[in-house]
Amino acid sequence: MKIDAIDHFVITVRDIEATCKFYSEVLGMQVITFGADQRKALTFGRQKINLHEAGKELEPKAAKPVPGSADFCLITSVPMPEIMKHLQGLKIPIEVEPSPRTGAVNKLESVYVRDPDGNLVEISNERP
Repeated sequence: MKIDAIDHFVITVRDIEATCKFYSEVLGMQVITFGADQRKALTFGRQKINLHEAGKELEPKAAKPVPGSADFCLITSVPMPEIMKHLQGLKIPIEVEPSPRTGAVNKLESVYVRDPDGNLVEISNERP
């Protein structure tokens, strides 16, 4: 077997609307509603983050779904100075200032923030 890409992943959140607001306003993701049960998800590029409300998770689910347990990296072509200006303008606390990191394919320059549930979100520019 060989995996080619990530299609989607799920995060468990306390408040779906607060999560949608953060990811759409801060990170520019699109909020979509799908399925007969009107589920919410965040889309960007060819990827999707499905949202499960804590205590109302859909089956099958992670063994121990809890809000604030995710830690993931997102790549953007927006230059880091613009990212920092945007985050500061929205008064988003910076967890870790821009610093060099290692990504899956390239070196990265990353800044870290937390979403409303405390999930660690790494926002990165790829570097040659």
